[in-house]
Amino acid sequence: MTGLLAAATSAADKRAAFRAGLASGRIQRFPGAFNPLVAKLIQEIGFDGVYVSGAVVSAELALPDIGLTTLTEVTARGQQIARVTDLPVLIDADTGFGEPMNAARTVTLLEDAGLAGCHIEDQVNPKRCGHLDGKAVVPAAEMVRRLRAAVTARRDPNFIVCARTDARGTEGLDAAIDRAKAYADAGADLIFTEALADAGEFAKFRAAVDVPLLANMTEFGKSELLSAGLLEELGYNAVIYPVTTLRLAMFAVERGLREIATTGTQSALVETMQHRSRLYELLQYQQYNDFDSGIFNFTVSERSERTKGADGSE
Repeated sequence: MTGLLAAATSAADKRAAFRAGLASGRIQRFPGAFNPLVAKLIQEIGFDGVYVSGAVVSAELALPDIGLTTLTEVTARGQQIARVTDLPVLIDADTGFGEPMNAARTVTLLEDAGLAGCHIEDQVNPKRCGHLDGKAVVPAAEMVRRLRAAVTARRDPNFIVCARTDARGTEGLDAAIDRAKAYADAGADLIFTEALADAGEFAKFRAAVDVPLLANMTEFGKSELLSAGLLEELGYNAVIYPVTTLRLAMFAVERGLREIATTGTQSALVETMQHRSRLYELLQYQQYNDFDSGIFNFTVSERSERTKGADGSE
């Protein structure tokens, strides 16, 4: 039964593994999962953790990433994903969903949902995608209050509170560095600077900030796509690939639907599909069947039924 209906690893152990990974000197790779099944695949392939993107949670609901999703929706999706994997799960908590007290409640609910950590950003609410223009950030002192509330609210000291700053695009790199230092002083375990341009900027940030750092390698954005190996050489502790799996899936879905619309059949697409047997393997069909057979392996004889009393007693 262990590892079937839920992960075998406890939330506390996953959080401890995340914190240890950040201190290991080896970059922690967290691909984004747009559903629990993708999270299982991320674990099977051998990554270090799973990321849940706020942009992806929005996109799955056919909404833009402008702060329309609620704490309840994001927490529910995070819980579904964390439930199925032994890897630590880091989730995007936007701006903390309101005032500092809301940020505190956000951490409480995410802890209860089994997440290993979250990041909270310094954008004005409603926020927008970090790689779009027209962003605005709150004063650093306001973000410090958000972070202090979040850090104070956690009950498991291994729950990672990551501070994201979007100031690079609005105030410049030096201002983003100053904010990162203030956020670390406020108790942030990990710093995520959004939309750095290239390896030089990543290196400058690492040289200036003395806490674990997270890099965002999202496609079609403002950042040069750097390899995990190079980021590790630069001294980064974690890297996320937030929307990659959704983009791969949606490209394939759109291509397939257009093929069916044009030709009236999916026969030309079969070789590009995951086979049913592979899906069943990932879902652990055989293990579920074995468990089910092991539990329901008895029969009830006619004689035993006849000897029961009216109240069901023997």
